[in-house]
Amino acid sequence: MNITIPELSLVAMVGASGCGKSTFARQHFKSTEILSSDFCRGLVSDDQNDQSATNDAFDLLHYIARKRLAAGRLTVVDATNVQIEARKPIVALAREYHVLPVAIVLNLPEKLCHERNQSRADRQFGPHVVRNQSQQLRRSLRGLEREGFRHVFILSSPEEIATTTVTRQPLWNNRRAEHGPFDIIGDIHGCYDELCALLAKLNYQIEMTADGPKAIRPNGRKAIFVGDLVDRGPWIPHVLRLVMNMVAEGSAHCVPGNHDMKLMRKLKGRDVQLTHGLADSINQLDQGTPEFKQKVIQFLDDLVSHYVFDDGKLVVAHAGMKEEMQGRGSGKVRDFALYGETTGETDEYGLPVRYNWAAEYRGKAMVVYGHTPVAEPEWLNRTINIDTGCVFGGKLTALRYPERELVSVPALRTYYESTKPFLKEEDGTPALTAQQQQDELLDIEDVLGKRIIHTRFHRNITIREENAITALEVMSRFAANPKWLIYLPPTMSPCETSTREGLLEYPEEAFSYFLHEGVHKVVCEQKHMGSRAVVVVCRDSDAARRRFGVMEGESGACYTRTGRRFFNDIELESELLDRVRKAVGAAGIWESLKTDWVCLDCELMPWSAKAQELLRRQYAPTGAAARAALPDAIGALSAAAENTPEIHQLLERYRARAEAADLYVDAYRRYCWTVESLSDLKVAPFHLLSSEGAVHSSKDHGWHMEILRQICQADPAMLLATPFQIVDLTQPADQEKAIVWWQELTSGGGEGMVVKPFDFVVNGRKGLVQPAVKVRGREYLRIIYGPEYALPENLGRLRNRGLGAKRSLASREFALGLEALERFVHNEPLRRVHECVFGVLALESEPVDPRL
Repeated sequence: MNITIPELSLVAMVGASGCGKSTFARQHFKSTEILSSDFCRGLVSDDQNDQSATNDAFDLLHYIARKRLAAGRLTVVDATNVQIEARKPIVALAREYHVLPVAIVLNLPEKLCHERNQSRADRQFGPHVVRNQSQQLRRSLRGLEREGFRHVFILSSPEEIATTTVTRQPLWNNRRAEHGPFDIIGDIHGCYDELCALLAKLNYQIEMTADGPKAIRPNGRKAIFVGDLVDRGPWIPHVLRLVMNMVAEGSAHCVPGNHDMKLMRKLKGRDVQLTHGLADSINQLDQGTPEFKQKVIQFLDDLVSHYVFDDGKLVVAHAGMKEEMQGRGSGKVRDFALYGETTGETDEYGLPVRYNWAAEYRGKAMVVYGHTPVAEPEWLNRTINIDTGCVFGGKLTALRYPERELVSVPALRTYYESTKPFLKEEDGTPALTAQQQQDELLDIEDVLGKRIIHTRFHRNITIREENAITALEVMSRFAANPKWLIYLPPTMSPCETSTREGLLEYPEEAFSYFLHEGVHKVVCEQKHMGSRAVVVVCRDSDAARRRFGVMEGESGACYTRTGRRFFNDIELESELLDRVRKAVGAAGIWESLKTDWVCLDCELMPWSAKAQELLRRQYAPTGAAARAALPDAIGALSAAAENTPEIHQLLERYRARAEAADLYVDAYRRYCWTVESLSDLKVAPFHLLSSEGAVHSSKDHGWHMEILRQICQADPAMLLATPFQIVDLTQPADQEKAIVWWQELTSGGGEGMVVKPFDFVVNGRKGLVQPAVKVRGREYLRIIYGPEYALPENLGRLRNRGLGAKRSLASREFALGLEALERFVHNEPLRRVHECVFGVLALESEPVDPRL
């Protein structure tokens, strides 16, 4: 005998003690799928036969079952389950989690069960126990299906049990193995001409055959219809024939709409009122043959409530589908797929008020649906309604997947007047999209606690709870308008420690690192001594409203690498953004990238513009104290040395310290100047990170440098094009040329250079290669490590610094930054973007040496 059960189900083993339920379960199911009441009894009492622990044992069993079913895991309850009171919670659990309850009954003779128990030391109880259980089982057999079990299998002999196999059948809605590409088409309602026009626009070829119209699909694409094929429109049979033929030929899927199911019930002879356009369907079908009606009944009856495609990434249902219902099978799931959810109230038009399930949706799958006509499709939390009311004079819309491209054709005319107008003229352009309105209120639960963030470039990144709290503190108290915070830049690791005399960092070590990772071509960029700044600039305030949901009249933002406003002076920020905007426009970037906004990664100078407090509290006091104290100490030592020659060595050491203090002051002063107006600032962009529809991580650094050069040329007074060299690491002469350039930069007081793989993102031997490695000059490092770092005894100690933690941090933050941008350009909810932005900020509180 073969038992076929749904792949997602709750299986109850039913039978008296000793019938072999546990043995059968172990033979046919994974050990992790089986929840044994005896085992749970042992967990809570240390004795599997302690009947006083039964209630606690079943509490534990049901708790674990809930967790498994919520995760979509088949679960087997291994208990006697011979009493209806024991089976009721199982059926209730199945209904709660929208899975099918299955009963596998082992109905063996009472004598055989008792003999088996006698042979087991842990089953020494009287025959009356098995007798009572067998009687309860026999009384239950006929009523199992009435109790709610969808599948009941009864095995009545040891031979039948031994030869039984168990097959798992995929649910009808499981199309996870189909990855597309798809063309998902909204509610048609008999608009055949518009359907043909839309299919033609999607490159399907319509052919007329003896069996009716057919469509030849392009390039392996497949259409998916979201239901409501019928009612109200002029050519309902034509629509049905075309869709039925496409489904039959495997070029389309179709889910049922509420109008389709109502028509089916009417055609089956049920008592259904001829309202909401049903009379149109009946009248048009009455002009055809009875055979076609029967085909329509069979077609509609076979439709599945919803489908799950592409490994669970795409769900299609007529009225939508909550996350907990996706890929499940129950009456409630089907009802939700057909009608959605209502509040129980009616609006001024007498129509039910629908509960906005999409506003609370947090699922990973994209949900595409229809049912309620809208003037324009809008994304909301990875869901989109593509019913644009063609039959009401709107248009017929399709969503191309995975491209997320909307394609539509206008209705030729209004075929049916909508009870509730949805094409009424608005007083003006809608202020915010549905998603932007939802993003107005950010939920603290979306960023608190331990989180595991999946990224494209670094897989899963863990954010610890204590670090998340730190990030929340910074964001809630100091951050710029969170709508602008689509990216935070990563930290950067230095190169390995150099062994050259007097030097801690040298370009050779950076080149060696990249060669070791298989990178043969790098770009060396001058490292500006300024402060990291992210500049987001829009073409105008309307673009800022449309794309970022900013209503305050702003058209851009400039913020630090911790998400704070760079300038306290709003006018100064506005002037800077306006200059950048004009430069981007003059360089033709709006047109060439087909965008209304750009996000730039920059260095803003002077360093003192943002680090004034750091200078005042740390660097300047250190230099002043050293310069004040050391001359007196040197004077005293000089006087003492005249009489005590042994002091000469100490004197020389203090003279070296004084020289180091002077060099220290000179080092930080190079990067400071007074800022009184915008003309005192310099902005050096080095990445054009993203624009509409694209994150430019696929472009090499040569592209970034060239496009930014064009922007900087448009305003050379404020914008500084970053000098760079492209180096072929397989050529020693190229390496030597870059080293000489670094020496020139650092000997003149420059900070040094940044070495990056020529390609923006590179994977090496063990994953992501460092996106950038900094090589800092000898004098600049005095600011970082202190005035006397270069003294031999100090330099030797510093050479033991470890880079592992810093490099791990840099890679994770880099991946999170790009993930945030990708989510933004893909129009994901702001909470999903902020998950990554908060992640970068949270990682910054990890214990890593800040001097690296």
